[in-house]
Amino acid sequence: MEFKIFQPGNEFLKTKFPIICGAMSYISTPELVASVNENGGFGCLAGGNMSAGELEKQIDRTRELTDRNFAVSLLTISPQFHEQLYLCQWKKVPYIIFAGSFPKKNEIKMARESGAKVICYASTNEIARRMVRYGVDALIIEGDEAGGYVGRKGLNILIQEILFDEIKIPIFVAGGLFCGKLAAHMVMMGAAGVVLGSRFAASCESGAHPNFKQNFLRAKARDAVVVPQFDSQLKVVPIRTLRNGALEDFYKLKEKLLKKLKKEKISHTRAQKFVGAYWIHALRNAALKGDVEKGALMAGQSVGLIKKEQSVKEIINQLVSEIESEMKRVKGMVDDL
Repeated sequence: MEFKIFQPGNEFLKTKFPIICGAMSYISTPELVASVNENGGFGCLAGGNMSAGELEKQIDRTRELTDRNFAVSLLTISPQFHEQLYLCQWKKVPYIIFAGSFPKKNEIKMARESGAKVICYASTNEIARRMVRYGVDALIIEGDEAGGYVGRKGLNILIQEILFDEIKIPIFVAGGLFCGKLAAHMVMMGAAGVVLGSRFAASCESGAHPNFKQNFLRAKARDAVVVPQFDSQLKVVPIRTLRNGALEDFYKLKEKLLKKLKKEKISHTRAQKFVGAYWIHALRNAALKGDVEKGALMAGQSVGLIKKEQSVKEIINQLVSEIESEMKRVKGMVDDL
């Protein structure tokens, strides 16, 4: 794509196309990251809850498969977060994404001092501007249409609240994106590029178990639901996942933990750890072992648009073709005015 409008995103990511494959725990393997990179996009490894040793192997393997830049996404709410951050500094990872919650100023400083470009998520204008003050190089605004850990606003609201506010660093958009036609309009509205997760999760190169992918192909948008927080005593980071037995088991676990909390039979800290551990275990079982009955099938609402398993090359080529067609169509409409 030679449109000037794509230049900021491509220059920042050092890519041919400003298309990011979002980081997905147990799914964003080095093979998926490398395939996205080699086809002109930008791949991201998911630190998730891996030990620093495991993550180091993933970084090294990715570098064996591609000489292009990639990011490592770190969950700030993970018990492994700080060890992973130190590792990324030492390994000179070119891009670091902070996800899950919002990093502290000194954590952003640590990442940048290693030479990495830092990208953070922003769920409000206030947080976006705070991250800019802290020194981030780019932002991602993600609507709650996305899968996995999500915020509490739709992408349409975030676009108006943050993207249109003329923040002077690249802003990428995520949440519910599937086709190139929509991606083209996101960039025309000021986005530096787009982030897709669910569509790449169902790709041939995805690390997800075949059962996991088959459920994606059968699912409808309404099947991807957000786990609600029904008691403020035990907070839950919103998670969007496909409806199955994992949700029922989680509700039972939470009810059990709340009863123990009220009777002071468990500490609040320990109860929160049980909640976090539940989703880690359930996602691993679904993504790696193919347990689609009790495992967590984290998916965005765009899952309803996925009708077949495609290679990364096919996905990116289709996106690029649709983007170019839509840009030309819009240009023609403007020229006719």
